[in-house]
Amino acid sequence: MTVIDISPSVMQFLLAFIVVAPLLGAVAALLPAPPGLKGRNPDQAVLRHGVTVTGAVLIAAIVLATGFDHDHPATMQATTDISWIPALDVRIHLGIDGISLPLLLLTALLTFLCALYNYFKPPAGPSPKAFTALVLVLESGTLATFAVLDLLLFFLAFEMVLIPMYFLIARWGGDQRRAAAWKFILYTLLGSVVMLLGLLLIGLRSGTFDMVALATDNGRGLTTSVQVIAVLAIGVGLAVKTPMWPLHSWLPDAHTAAPTVGSVLLAGVLLKMGTYGFVRILLPVAPDGMRTFAPYLAAFAVVGIVYGSLACLALARRGAKGDLKRLIAYSSVGHMGFVLLGIATMTPTGVNGALFANIAHGLITGLLFFLVGAVKDRYGTADLDTLAGATGAALYGRAPRLGALLAFAAVASLGLPGLAGFWGEMLTLFGAYSPAEGLSRPAFRTFMAIGAFGTLLTAAYMLIVVRRVCMGEHSPYSELSPASTPADAPEPADAPEPSGTGPSATTPPRPATPQPGATTPQLADIQTYEAATWTPLAALTVLAGLWPAVLLGLTDPAVQKLLAGGKS
Repeated sequence: MTVIDISPSVMQFLLAFIVVAPLLGAVAALLPAPPGLKGRNPDQAVLRHGVTVTGAVLIAAIVLATGFDHDHPATMQATTDISWIPALDVRIHLGIDGISLPLLLLTALLTFLCALYNYFKPPAGPSPKAFTALVLVLESGTLATFAVLDLLLFFLAFEMVLIPMYFLIARWGGDQRRAAAWKFILYTLLGSVVMLLGLLLIGLRSGTFDMVALATDNGRGLTTSVQVIAVLAIGVGLAVKTPMWPLHSWLPDAHTAAPTVGSVLLAGVLLKMGTYGFVRILLPVAPDGMRTFAPYLAAFAVVGIVYGSLACLALARRGAKGDLKRLIAYSSVGHMGFVLLGIATMTPTGVNGALFANIAHGLITGLLFFLVGAVKDRYGTADLDTLAGATGAALYGRAPRLGALLAFAAVASLGLPGLAGFWGEMLTLFGAYSPAEGLSRPAFRTFMAIGAFGTLLTAAYMLIVVRRVCMGEHSPYSELSPASTPADAPEPADAPEPSGTGPSATTPPRPATPQPGATTPQLADIQTYEAATWTPLAALTVLAGLWPAVLLGLTDPAVQKLLAGGKS
C-alpha cells in the first residue's frame, strides 16, 4: 500500500535529490547571493537559503515516504545501481527500506528545524555563510549514510560528517571548544581507520562490496575467523560513533562545547549512524562474528546504561557545579546503551526495540538540547547550581511554558509510558529476556535486570533536574527564618537579575534568593519561532508513544528479513 502512487523513476530521483541537494546547497551558500535575494543583509540571505534547501529536502523525504510501498517494507525501494569503480566493483547503489526510511525522515526533519531556529537566532561567531554550508554538508553525509548500499560508499558518507562537525564545534562552540573538537575528531578518525580495514576485509574476501548481496549471503561466503576479525574492526569504529562505553569520553566534551544546533544534530542523527551500521552491516553480513561478540557488546551496553545514569546523578546533585548540557550528553550514553543491548540480543524483538529507541532518542534528546540552549540563552549559563538558585520560585513561575516543555521532555526521556521513550526500552529488555539461539540466556537475563535498574536511575536524575531547574532550589516559604535556610544556599544578589535574553546576557547572573511576598522577575517565555521549531518534536514524541505500530510496522518486516539472511 502506498499513500500516493509514484513511479519508480520518480522515487529514484527523489532519493538521489535528498542525498545530493544539501551538498549543492552548501556550494551555493558560499557564493554571493543574487541581488534580488539578499533581503536586509547577506547574513539573512544565507540563513534563509539554509531554510529553503533543508525545507526542500524535508518535503522530498515526505513525498518519498508517501510513495513508499508500506506493504513491502522489507524490499529495497527507490533503488539506483550504477557502476562507479569497475576494477573494485564499487557501485553507486542507493535504496531505502523500513529500517532506513525512518532515519532518513528524522535527519531531514531535525536539520530543517535547526536551519529554521538559526534563521531567527543566528549563530554567534564567524560568518553564517560557513555555518550554513557546514550544516548542509553534514546533512548530505548523514542522509547518504542511511541511503547507500555499498560498503565503500557507506564509509565515505560515514566520514563525510566529521569535518563539518569539527568546525561547528571549534568555530561556533563555547568554552573549551577547540579541545573538545580535537577530541571528537581524533576519537572518530581513529575508530574509522580500524573500521575501514574491516570493511575492506569483508569486501575482498567475499568478492563484493554490495550490502544487499552480502546480507543475502548471510556470511556463508566468509569463514568464522574472518567474520570475528571483521566484527571486531568494524564494531570498534561504529562503537566510537554510537558512543559505547568506554569509547564515549569524547561525547560530553563535544556536547558541552557545541552550539545548540550542533548538539541537536550530534545527538539526534550522528549517533544513529553507529547503531545503524551494526544493524545494516554486522548483523546480516557477519552473523557468526556477531554471535561471538554479542555477550560482550551487551555487557558494555549495560555498563554504559548504569555509568551514564550515575554520571548524571553526580552532575545533578547540589554543589556539583554540573552543566545541564553535559548531563544530557551523559544521558545519551545511557540511552544508546539500550540501543546496543537490543542489537546484541540478535532477535527481532530486540532489534526492533533498538531501532525504535534510536528514533525516540533523536526526537526527545534533540528537543532537550533545544530547550537547554534556550535556558542558557536566558540565564547566560547552563550551570545547574546557578540555575537552581536563579529560578527561585521556579522556572514554572518565571517562564511557565518553557518550564512545562522542559518537564515534558525530561519525563519522555525517562521512559514514561505513553511517550516515545518507553517502547524502545521495553522492547530491548524483552529481547534480552529471550536472546537469539546460541546466546546465554542467564547472562542476558542478568543484563536485562541491570538495564531495568538503569531505568530507575534515569528516572531519578531526570526528576532531580526537573525539581531543581523548573521548581527552584527553595520554595517561596523556605526563607521565613534564617534557620530554614540551607547552609550551602547562595547569597542574595546585590542587584536585580537581568531578564534579557540572547547574546546580550553574556555574564551569568548571580543566584537570587526569593523573599516572601516579593514579585518573581519574569523571563521571556517560548517565542513564536521556538514554538515552531519544538512543536513537531513534542508532537512526534506523543504520536510515537501512543501509536508505536506506525514505526514498528515499517521496521519489523525488514528486521525479520535481515535476520533471516535476506529471506522474507
